[in-house]
Amino acid sequence: MKIILTLIAAAAILVGQVAFAAVPITPKDELAPRAEHKRATRLITHFIANYHYQRPPLDDVLSEKILERYVEMLDSTKSYLLQSDIDEFHEHKTMLDDYLRQSNLQSVYDMYVRYRERVESRITRAIAMLENPFDFSRDETFMFDREDAAWAASEQELDELWRKRVKNDILSLSIAGKEPDEINDTLRKRYEGILRRTGQLNSEDVFQMFINAYTTSIDPHTAYFSPRTSENFKIRMSLSLEGIGAVLQTENEHTLVREVVPGGPADKGGKLHADDRIIGIGQGADGDIVDVVGWRLDDVVDLIRGKKGTIVKLEILPKKSGLDGPGKVISIERNTIQLEEQAAKSSILEVGEAPDTRRIAVIELPTFYMDFDARSRGDENYRSTTRDVRRLIEELEKESFDALIIDLRGNGGGSLSEATDLTGLFIDTGPVVQVRNSQGRVQLERDTDRGVAYSGPLAVLVDRNSASASEIFAGAIQDYHRGIVLGEPTFGKGTVQNLVDLNRFDDTMDGKLGQLKATIAQFFRVAGGSTQHKGVVPDIVFPTALSADDHGERALNNALPWAKIAAARFKPVGDSRVGIDVLREQHLSRVAKDPAFQALLAQEAAIEEARERKEVSLVRETRKAEHDKNKREQRERENQIRVAHGLPPLTDDDEEDDEVVDPLADEEDDDDLAQRDDEEQFDIILEEASHVVADMLRPTDLPTSRLVETTTEDALLSTQPKTAAAARVD
Repeated sequence: MKIILTLIAAAAILVGQVAFAAVPITPKDELAPRAEHKRATRLITHFIANYHYQRPPLDDVLSEKILERYVEMLDSTKSYLLQSDIDEFHEHKTMLDDYLRQSNLQSVYDMYVRYRERVESRITRAIAMLENPFDFSRDETFMFDREDAAWAASEQELDELWRKRVKNDILSLSIAGKEPDEINDTLRKRYEGILRRTGQLNSEDVFQMFINAYTTSIDPHTAYFSPRTSENFKIRMSLSLEGIGAVLQTENEHTLVREVVPGGPADKGGKLHADDRIIGIGQGADGDIVDVVGWRLDDVVDLIRGKKGTIVKLEILPKKSGLDGPGKVISIERNTIQLEEQAAKSSILEVGEAPDTRRIAVIELPTFYMDFDARSRGDENYRSTTRDVRRLIEELEKESFDALIIDLRGNGGGSLSEATDLTGLFIDTGPVVQVRNSQGRVQLERDTDRGVAYSGPLAVLVDRNSASASEIFAGAIQDYHRGIVLGEPTFGKGTVQNLVDLNRFDDTMDGKLGQLKATIAQFFRVAGGSTQHKGVVPDIVFPTALSADDHGERALNNALPWAKIAAARFKPVGDSRVGIDVLREQHLSRVAKDPAFQALLAQEAAIEEARERKEVSLVRETRKAEHDKNKREQRERENQIRVAHGLPPLTDDDEEDDEVVDPLADEEDDDDLAQRDDEEQFDIILEEASHVVADMLRPTDLPTSRLVETTTEDALLSTQPKTAAAARVD
């Protein structure tokens, strides 16, 4: 079970001093709402009731959802609370709405105190278990995914659960190569850390947790930021950032890398990747590694961030290494993330054999950016996505090319105006996106700049991490029939948030009220369909073995549904959809025979299989055999890709062999094989996209057909055949 705290986690890329000072344990009698919390509650409920896009009623139905979410935040693994505790909490299930209206949240704090008492009891017992011998030949399993499990009915039932958990922790570290004394010391510190950090949560922390249980019960992007979190968010929104360049999230008791910021120190180093787990942190080249499994996310962030030019060491479990290791220690020099380093980049791929070689230009867009400071100063040479892409097109035309791919994979969005202006480089004038507010009023964002920068064959490459502004651009290109969209269905974030500083409305609280980020509007394509939830479905959906249900907006609780409004008045400018069925057939035929693409699909299938597992063996020999099998199969897939690219296979001595599929992981994103960051870059997806575009340029005598309308995305997906690797397009 995941709790995504993206905005809090984003502080990992920020400037700030490393917090080494000991945080005192909060006395239980101090866990009570303060005056500023009561005032903040009144303001938050007012804004959500009057200005949220949905204007949700604060009633008993929402109250039950809030309680469910709050309990999940407290004990997501169902490892501490008993069924009797849950029954007692449920006495309040239809009363939380009343508590919010009355700004009386003492019962919420009482629930936290009960949770804290259970943690104290349970961790004390777990530490004592470290002295017990364990029989690793006994045939038993540990259920690590407890989302669907029942709450423990007794202390004895929890004892058994924790006996297996401690046993699993020992076995995982053992298989990772740790010695017994080191294992005992690591786990003792880990469990003591859980106990300490639970005790350190103060009144403000509990308030933020509960209010976010309230806001995320409405939609996943409405959130409350405490004063501490607000400061981190303000820095996150700055143009120039200092740190390592990573966005983190919590998953159970692990810290996962949610995203590596393009152009940042981590990205440049190439050693930290999305879905890696951070299990330890050290300061400087010689600093001791501190185990951070089970830590609060903001405490992990405090250790990672720091001054420009300083070194942070991270002990990580790479995405494919698993909980059994082996882990790696990497060093990253904190630095400033410059706009320049996130700017658009271009390249040219040559596809096919002479004399039928096609030159396919590629412009990679990591984000939609604009240097607002330079523009406000009147700098005529200020940087922006649109300006940079226009310049790159002009430079590419000097070298000559046959078609253009705009690569938006991993692009999480950015400036709405830049998405609109960029679309204007490829269409003359017209609406680009519709924005509907909570009152139902629709505003059109238009391209008003006559003329185009490029009128030739165009494709947009997207993946499951292309979101927000990326979806606006891709959707507009698709709706105007200006080009074809390739890849995976996009993330599906089609909502607009506004940040409200609560301190503006009460100057008596001395800046203690924090901020509210609330969903206030929704994006709609010019054809009328929303980008929300479904995202943009490509004209040609590339096969994948990964389920779309576990990623993107559709995987988030309480996400707004897909919707449709009237189409804007616009006129398609091209005929890119003609012959799309032929291109799709050629694509599927080619990838079915491509060993590199099939290896990628096999890797995705392994990740999907691992995701569906809920338990793991506690027999050492069985566990070791699984580890070795995963390692061997990963090597085979890697070598299949290398050989397909004319490179020699890896040997047993190669370091890359350390990264294997995790049998315990709940993976959700693409495999690193799709975009490698080492010196031998195998971008299998881009390679195939260039072949599709080359096919588009070749005349054919085969019958042509038109793609189904944008509103029938599900029908389109259902028509996609599976490959030889039994992949699916979700």
